[in-house]
Amino acid sequence: MNKRLFVVACASTIGALALSACGSGGGGTSGDQGVTLKLVAADYGDKASNSSTAYWKDVAQRFTAANPKIKVDVQVINWNDIDTQVKTMIQSGNVPDVLQTGGYADKVADDLLYKADEVLSPTTRANLIDTFAKAGEVDGTQYGIPFVSSARAFFYNKAVFAKAGITEAPKSWDDLRDAAKKIKAKVPGVTPYALPLGPEEAQGESLIWELGNGGGFTDDKGTYTLDSKANVEAFSWLKTNLVEPGLTYANPATTDRKTAFADFAAGKAAMLNGHPSLIQMSKDGKVDYGVAPIPGRTGALESTLGVADWTMAFKDNGHKEEIRAFLDFAYSKENTLKFDEMYNLMPVTKDTLQEMTGNGRHKDLEPFFALLPNAVFYPLGDTTWDAVSAEIKKSGGTAVNDPAGALGQLQKKAEDAVSDQ
Repeated sequence: MNKRLFVVACASTIGALALSACGSGGGGTSGDQGVTLKLVAADYGDKASNSSTAYWKDVAQRFTAANPKIKVDVQVINWNDIDTQVKTMIQSGNVPDVLQTGGYADKVADDLLYKADEVLSPTTRANLIDTFAKAGEVDGTQYGIPFVSSARAFFYNKAVFAKAGITEAPKSWDDLRDAAKKIKAKVPGVTPYALPLGPEEAQGESLIWELGNGGGFTDDKGTYTLDSKANVEAFSWLKTNLVEPGLTYANPATTDRKTAFADFAAGKAAMLNGHPSLIQMSKDGKVDYGVAPIPGRTGALESTLGVADWTMAFKDNGHKEEIRAFLDFAYSKENTLKFDEMYNLMPVTKDTLQEMTGNGRHKDLEPFFALLPNAVFYPLGDTTWDAVSAEIKKSGGTAVNDPAGALGQLQKKAEDAVSDQ
């Protein structure tokens, strides 16, 4: 799941709710007629037919039917644009009440968010899986509310492997390169390895390869190490062994995950790092796929990239009680199970996890459930992470062309972000 969950009233949550005046604020409406919450959310679908818009509108309609004085205005935005659009909303005073997106800590730094215990009932909060609730903390206080989780694993096309004479999934980078060479020679028209380092999720694919060489975004103390020797070596290997020999896309820095997933699901790419939503896409495309641990420099990785997306509630419109009511409803097992099963994602609530591991319908997720306990996460609690992540999305992929130069520039921007906070 290359690179890598959400909620509340009059601020910024899952997909973007646009509202009119909310008291003295500018994001929602209130008065004798009740309150309208603005919900902004990210779109997990890959086409109009499975857009997250339908899911959130259904949740909103059922919530309002049970709570007639609270309406929910839903806006769903694609992953490429949601960060920029939410930033514009905040700057213009059109703050959402609830936001569901990929990061929360920068909003904490600007003192925009309610604490989780202010907008979740004790029952809902206790139902969050502990490790994910902990990942939503900044300096020991939880602000980020996990919405869905995922992990990355290595996907490969079994039919392409058979045509190329490859008998097992690669365990090391050298194994992967050798497999890619065989595929290029024996299965023309198929991209051997899909390397998506474009702006959709450059941070995810980058971190996976850096972890494979013992690197990463930060050191043990949480200090950014984007241009570490291990990271430069990882991108240098990619440049020399995959990009220059033509074993991946011609320009990975402009290729998004959505393209890589679509190619794999259409049988046009043989290998890639993917998350669980690729399972259903592959089935729909009638691709006979395999899932294995991600190859590392010297062997298969024991860890993997874990990703949580987040809901957060904004204080600007003052709709704390209405947001709490909405979030308690949105986090019920009925709703979270529906969303997780719709996109084949992994849950962040205890009752939904119990349901998904016990109902026999999710055997295909077992490799991911097994990997998640050893997952490595982005530095989510660092209040500069959203800014640094945005820079990685913007230019991180160019490290595959100029490893030391591109990573050095990113490191400087990260250090500047830290010094400016």
